[in-house]
Amino acid sequence: MSFSCIRFSKICFLLSVIFCAVLLLLLPKFQGNLRPRSYPLPHPPSVINASNKSEVQLQQAESSSIENLSDETNNIVSFVKEELIQEWSPHVTDIGRSNQKVNSKMHDNLFNPWYNGVEDHVGSAKVSVKEKLELKDIFIAVKTTRKYHKTRLNLLFQTWISKAQGQTFIFTDWEDRELRHRAGDHMINTNCSAVHTRQALCCKMSVEYDKFLESGQKWFCHVDDDNYVNLQNLLRLLSAFSHSQDVYVGRPSLDHPIEAVDHVRNDGSTTVKFWFATGGAGFCISRGLALKMSPWASLGSFISTAERIRLPDDCTIGYIIEGLLEVKLLHSPLFHSHLENLQRLRGEAVLEQVTLSYGGPENKHNVVSVGEMFSVQQDPTRFKSVHCRLYPDTAWCPTEPVK
Repeated sequence: MSFSCIRFSKICFLLSVIFCAVLLLLLPKFQGNLRPRSYPLPHPPSVINASNKSEVQLQQAESSSIENLSDETNNIVSFVKEELIQEWSPHVTDIGRSNQKVNSKMHDNLFNPWYNGVEDHVGSAKVSVKEKLELKDIFIAVKTTRKYHKTRLNLLFQTWISKAQGQTFIFTDWEDRELRHRAGDHMINTNCSAVHTRQALCCKMSVEYDKFLESGQKWFCHVDDDNYVNLQNLLRLLSAFSHSQDVYVGRPSLDHPIEAVDHVRNDGSTTVKFWFATGGAGFCISRGLALKMSPWASLGSFISTAERIRLPDDCTIGYIIEGLLEVKLLHSPLFHSHLENLQRLRGEAVLEQVTLSYGGPENKHNVVSVGEMFSVQQDPTRFKSVHCRLYPDTAWCPTEPVK
């Protein structure tokens, strides 16, 4: 009897061991089926160690380019529906490949403002365009400094800002009582340095970005105090997109992407290439994209991000959008800075641009050519002439052009 019990116990033990072994073999399979789906997380801010050499190369490249320039989470990146090409093409030329130079056809048509040429980015992404947009939906940030309050800003208030004072915010570095009386709470004293350094520029851009997020408006557009903004053309451009999608549109000052050292990227690379839209010509960012920039741009993060790459404010915008969020800049020939040969812009083509600019004291003749409502002495920047061509009913505009 004792022998039978011992034998029975051994059989039970062996059956238990076999059952446990089978259970252990099947357990990973069940775990695989039950594992929750993982979603990609935002990249943490990359620590960049760009050398002074990179900064010098950027400055040299920008200088030499003067003569060479002719739902809230949908990401349009570089794709458009084939049937929407005709909708987008008059507004942007999207180069989209980080190592691709500006297309020669774009150079040939650089001053044909509604150039019909979207590059080869045709896909099946769902894109909502032709959004009903009003001027009140756009937050226009004008960056300036104390010494230009009575010169450059007076000209802007007299011209295009007079048509968009409710949408325009002045970001400066000094508490000017006269300017405060004129602009009210739309004058933002950033308390940044008035010195034209990388740190001061990034400080102002950081405040611009935060104020835009607070505003709740659909589009953030940055311009400088030497830009004329054609408001109707700006509306026409932005109406081609949805503010809830990822849109970054502007004009590069270089014909190639900038490259920065990046030692902590997840793909193992040591450098990152990205396009950026020059702040001197102006650029616009949709609210959908601006919200995604928040980890690297909001509440002072923009300044620390800029310090990591040791590049200016407009480059930092491009780095966050193209380098980190992997959203491509939409290249548009409708934005213009003083870095270009503006004399090539003539006649009616001038009135079809989104932004214009003029040369500084060292290059006073670098201005657009437009039918003279004023003499060059009366209107050296040509902004008054442009404004009177667009708004002939303005009280101070002459009834006839200067002969």
